[in-house]
Amino acid sequence: MKIIIALAFVVIIASLASALIFMMRGSRADDPGNKRMAWALTVRIGISVLVFLCILIAWKLGYIQPHGIPVSS
Repeated sequence: MKIIIALAFVVIIASLASALIFMMRGSRADDPGNKRMAWALTVRIGISVLVFLCILIAWKLGYIQPHGIPVSS
């Protein structure tokens, strides 16, 4: 489960990087770079929501257990 989440975060960062590249290259409104940038950001949001839902489902099914921060006294 940890590997899948780590890979998803790498894909999210790659999507952000590609959106940045498309944003820096495109300057006109009719430039296809703007559409590609919007698509890259849409993919990032979709993957982020999917990771969040997978974490919630894994917690509900008992695959992962939450743990609190230990309180030192």
